[in-house]
Amino acid sequence: MNAADIKKEMSPELQAELQKLAEMSDDDIDTSDIPELSEEQMANGHRGPHFRPFKAPITIRLDIDIIGWFKENAEDGKYQSEINRVLRQHMAEAGNKTSASRKSA
Repeated sequence: MNAADIKKEMSPELQAELQKLAEMSDDDIDTSDIPELSEEQMANGHRGPHFRPFKAPITIRLDIDIIGWFKENAEDGKYQSEINRVLRQHMAEAGNKTSASRKSA
């Protein structure tokens, strides 16, 4: 089901309410009843199980042996997802190294 299908299933009243909310500026939204997150909560936070980042189709040139290895070793044959996971892990580790080096400088 895509966004257009979901919108068709919404009542006109709900659509109008959502449109009104979308047009509000951040300053107009009352967040006084929402407590601030602590540093511990921020450190222990994680993405929900239903989070799905946007993906973009690209063309990338990889060595044949790398592609072969991922095809042979990825669960359920989802080698592109496994390559994405490995790249995301590398990105997170590199980000942590960058942050750590900035703190020590």
